Amino acid sequence: MKLRVLSLLLFGGLAACATQPTSQTPVPASPRAGEPGNVAGMDASRIRVAFGAPQFVRKDGQVEMWRYDGATCKAFFFMYPNGNSMAVKHVETLPRPSNAAADSTCLQALLAHAKAAAS
Repeated sequence: MKLRVLSLLLFGGLAACATQPTSQTPVPASPRAGEPGNVAGMDASRIRVAFGAPQFVRKDGQVEMWRYDGATCKAFFFMYPNGNSMAVKHVETLPRPSNAAADSTCLQALLAHAKAAAS
């Protein structure tokens, strides 16, 4: 009898933990100060032209994170739906300055690398 009650409580608790997936991905708030304004809002196709193909793409629902690897840094572009395409909503680099989400020197180095690789 105790085993039956314990089983019912266990299954009931697991059922309460189940969540329904949502169809809409909420857009995050505006980025913190210091985010490079020249890439925020860029269309995905423009990012590919400027930086080339990302080394890694992660998809979470409708959101994508594109990672670009450089010799001394990494850049992460967070892409959200924008009409029929994707657009950059947020950019981070590693390493980054303490007062900004992304280091513009890193982004410039990645741009230069992509340009050199294309020629």
